[in-house]
Amino acid sequence: MIELSVREFLKMSYNGYAAYKSASTQTSDTRDVEYRLLAQVTGALIKAKEDPTDVKKRVQAVCWNRDVWSALRVDLSSEENLLPKELRASLISVSIWIEKETFAVMDNTGDIDALIDVNRNIMLGLKPELSAEDAQPNIS
Repeated sequence: MIELSVREFLKMSYNGYAAYKSASTQTSDTRDVEYRLLAQVTGALIKAKEDPTDVKKRVQAVCWNRDVWSALRVDLSSEENLLPKELRASLISVSIWIEKETFAVMDNTGDIDALIDVNRNIMLGLKPELSAEDAQPNIS
């Protein structure tokens, strides 16, 4: 039931991301989808950073990032999620920090680079065979 809610949320919020699956069925396909989603939202954050005068683009990017992390938090909170409990707790803590930092960025007191760095580090965890340079999202 929670998995369906997450999928519905992502379908409504991000028209191309309905394929997102619950981390409770952690397959390489799911990890690839999660990686691609984080790469796309991180690319949007990088683009928003490039033009600090475009407030709309910055707010849209940080809110999209927050929404992705909120959906991940719902999934991580499910007892059906098969990730180790300690890892789930750590990732939930990261998602809560993301939420707080999002509001700080919108108030010009936060650091969009910190959001980008967190996403890149998670991307490296999803694709451990990559180097830090490989975890650079395509922002074209």
